[in-house]
Amino acid sequence: MDFDTLDKQMRRFEQSLDRTMLEGIYIVARLDGHGFTRLTRRVWKLEAPFDIRFRDAMIETTKHLMNCGFRMVYGYTQSDEISMLFHLDDSTFGRKDRKLISILASEASVTFSTSMGSVAVFDNRLVPLPTLSNVVDYFRWRQEDAHRNSLNSHCYWALRKEGLSAAAAQKRMSGLSNGDKNELLFERGINYNDLPLWQKRGVGMYYRDEQRKGYNPMTKKSTLCARRVLNIDMELPMGQEYSQMITAIVEESNKEDKK
Repeated sequence: MDFDTLDKQMRRFEQSLDRTMLEGIYIVARLDGHGFTRLTRRVWKLEAPFDIRFRDAMIETTKHLMNCGFRMVYGYTQSDEISMLFHLDDSTFGRKDRKLISILASEASVTFSTSMGSVAVFDNRLVPLPTLSNVVDYFRWRQEDAHRNSLNSHCYWALRKEGLSAAAAQKRMSGLSNGDKNELLFERGINYNDLPLWQKRGVGMYYRDEQRKGYNPMTKKSTLCARRVLNIDMELPMGQEYSQMITAIVEESNKEDKK
């Protein structure tokens, strides 16, 4: 069998399960740390319940994903997960899901491993979202998850630091309402409302235009120029205000594409 015939035959097998994401719908890639529970305890030995070094590595990884060859509109990270919203018209790699999944997972794994100084791996899935409303609901969902995880983590580690075992701490928290959990923390000198917002709401990233001072060497005069910069928001709003923020970011990106 000559090479061209063999190549054609093998490529049919290779591409037999190829799928592409439909045009005209939004795509979110959600990346999660694989086996991070073991790494946080045995390798990194992070401060509980939140560690600044880990947070910064997640932020650095999200920043990288915003600029690694895809048209990203919004990046969001909380705990060990990252959600990346593609531009509605992004057609990189023909929107083949295997390419979008594997490349983003690889980029995230390498960047995070470099930041932390040890090997770490992310998995990745694609979430197709037909409407802008679905996009807003998705990020509201992830932020609500961040809030829930944050409250539970602070309660769990407050109890563990008192000497309770993992099982006893979980049992103590079982059935408690959010109000009860806030009270549990308050009794131990922790006002949940005063904790940093990034711990409770996650961190968002999006592009915006900023006016910056420049200098024209020809005219020898100061000038103002608009530059598109990546904004890292560590004090995200919540609820309806967060919905409005996501809507505005997406709508602005769609307008920019039509100019």
